[in-house]
Amino acid sequence: MSAVLKPESWFRPLVESDLESVMAIECDLYEYPWTFGNFRDSLNAGYSCWAMLGEHGPIGYAVLMLGAGEAHLLNLSIERDVQRRGHGTRLLHHLIGVTRRYGATRLLLEVRPSNLSGRTLYARNGFVEVGRRRGYYPARSGREDAIVLSLAI
Repeated sequence: MSAVLKPESWFRPLVESDLESVMAIECDLYEYPWTFGNFRDSLNAGYSCWAMLGEHGPIGYAVLMLGAGEAHLLNLSIERDVQRRGHGTRLLHHLIGVTRRYGATRLLLEVRPSNLSGRTLYARNGFVEVGRRRGYYPARSGREDAIVLSLAI
């Protein structure tokens, strides 16, 4: 008797029919979430959009813009109920591989200073701070800066 073990999660390109699930995760996680239109526009623009699938559908997603020899990570999110299980690291490693296969020499992203779990994830994976964007994100008390991070590929 043999058993085939199914991976805990796997990746495939994000498609428009995933956006309802993506929006449910996005709205649960963020006070200022991306809109349905932001995701649809990213798909239509040809950005590298990925779904991380669990047993019952998307548990995470990412949007990566590739161009001019570099990549810009626009969104990486993991469903709240499955966070802290390595899914964010696996999704980030997948995106680093996509970036490498594209031939880019660096991967850039912005992260809120208040996003300690995101900052920890990126630091553990070799990202370094290369700048700040003042007033980049909406916040309850006006605007929040963005820390710009870079990873040499």
